[in-house]
Amino acid sequence: MSSAAAIMFVLFFIWMFMGMPIGYAMLASGIVYFFLSGTDMGLVASQSLNGIYGSFVMLAVPLFIFAAELMNAGKMTDRMFGFANLLVGRMKGGLAHVNIVASVIFAGMSGSALADAAGPGKISIDMMVKAGYRPGFAAALTACSSTLGPIIPPSIPMVLYGVVTSTSIGYLFLGGVLPGMFIAVALMTYVAVLARLKGFPTQPKPTRQEAVAITKDALPTLFLPVILLGGIYSGAVTPTEAAAVAAFVALMLAVFWYRSLSLKVLFQVLLESSRSTAIVAITIAGAMVMNWIVASEQIPSMLGNWMASMHMTQGLFLLFVTVLFLVLGALLDTLLMLLIIIPILMPSVRALGIDPVHFGVTAVVNMMIGLVTPPMGQVVFLISGITGIKVATILNEVWFPLVVMIVVLFVLVFAPKITLWLPIQMGYQPQGTFH
Repeated sequence: MSSAAAIMFVLFFIWMFMGMPIGYAMLASGIVYFFLSGTDMGLVASQSLNGIYGSFVMLAVPLFIFAAELMNAGKMTDRMFGFANLLVGRMKGGLAHVNIVASVIFAGMSGSALADAAGPGKISIDMMVKAGYRPGFAAALTACSSTLGPIIPPSIPMVLYGVVTSTSIGYLFLGGVLPGMFIAVALMTYVAVLARLKGFPTQPKPTRQEAVAITKDALPTLFLPVILLGGIYSGAVTPTEAAAVAAFVALMLAVFWYRSLSLKVLFQVLLESSRSTAIVAITIAGAMVMNWIVASEQIPSMLGNWMASMHMTQGLFLLFVTVLFLVLGALLDTLLMLLIIIPILMPSVRALGIDPVHFGVTAVVNMMIGLVTPPMGQVVFLISGITGIKVATILNEVWFPLVVMIVVLFVLVFAPKITLWLPIQMGYQPQGTFH
């Protein structure tokens, strides 16, 4: 590695830990590299614009962001919560189970953990606290369940992984279904055990008329993931077109069916969606600059040569990467890991015969665990901000469900058939030998 690259990485980490936005930190440190190395910045800019920024698939990201904002602002998440309560509210610890099931339903529409935490997550916490659950437990469970958003399709991180690794996004989406359900069942099992030990309350049984009314009210919203995923897997639409359909249907439902979206609120939705999209776009721009530098410095080749010298097997490599991501996920932004670290590792993944769909899904699961792992824990800080529950209170309760998710992660990593079973049923041919 050249001295210019070493200086760039040092400056990047200094600026990042000083609190500079991740995209700006990458761009600024990249510009320093260009000056020190005498590289033509115009050449890098033109190559980046002709690369990922010219990708049609990337349009799915702002569209999924817009769809999630619409569902939250249009009160569709309230209806999903009511339907989840109808399904599992009568179980011991009913509202805790509702919390998880609501996240599963919302995951089939949004693709974002932060949107899940801000929408059905906030409703779940409020209801649980009113019912007598500890605020820290309610917030911690919500933080963990909200990570299902990007694991169960659609998924914004899987779209980005598919773009940077040239992996089929449709098969990645399929690969996320069973792992997401596996995590949901594991969390519900944890809640069931805790409910018996702590004597958690159950929800009152609704009358038949109430059940029918709740179902009829929620039914149009529940059709959204069916339309979305059915369109993708039937071949009727691409993932990008499906994102556009999701945004359009969510808008129509909020405005004309539920009549819960005024022009003022719609303007705020557009504003928030634009702000979120701009953050992602700037981060991607910075990542493209650093990716160009990483490639020019031949860092992936250096990593591959090092692994070859270590005689690293598939299992050892996956163990190394899983532990590495668990550590980095607690310190770094998910987008940084997706856009910088994943491309560095992919040559070794392919050389070792590891299937890219399996690797991608387990990597996304790992990164989602990072969203609730201190000291970064973005979802924890978001929930603290919108509920007023102290971060320390949430962290005291988050460790047990976090351990449950980590155990599931290791099962998924070393049992790839769980991830690949559904893609294989839909015609996917696994690549490599570890499947």
